[in-house]
Amino acid sequence: MFESMTGIVLALLGAALAVGLAGIGSAIGVGLVGQSASGVVSEDPDKFGQTLLLQALPGTQGIYGLLTGFLIMQRTGVVGGNLLELTMEQGWAVFMAAMPVAIVGLLSAIAQGRAAAAGVGLIAKRPEELGKAIIFAVMVETYAVLALLASILLLFGITF
Repeated sequence: MFESMTGIVLALLGAALAVGLAGIGSAIGVGLVGQSASGVVSEDPDKFGQTLLLQALPGTQGIYGLLTGFLIMQRTGVVGGNLLELTMEQGWAVFMAAMPVAIVGLLSAIAQGRAAAAGVGLIAKRPEELGKAIIFAVMVETYAVLALLASILLLFGITF
């Protein structure tokens, strides 16, 4: 019984890390921007909307991790109540498929938070430059999207 469950445990560990690490990165990134935005908004409350937009950007990595975790749970039968018995190899494959979004999600959300926090400083002095501040932060997003794509392609390449 235990050997037949080890594969699913590895797969669910991958799902947990995808959700958890990407979520931690997003929480840190959103927090960094929120700290910068609070100072700007305390001086000019009319900049709340612009700073809020920048603060939301690092939150997307957490969404990508959640999506990956949900896909793993769906493909392994956790969602739907028909839990698969995965081999060790299948479990490791699912675990490894979760790693791109878990690791890149963690690190890119923090980096994006730093870029967006710098953008908050930009709009504090030049509010008309919001578009440029967004572009600087969104450039980091590219790598999170690529990691999500890699995780999804790896996950759907595994046969159960």
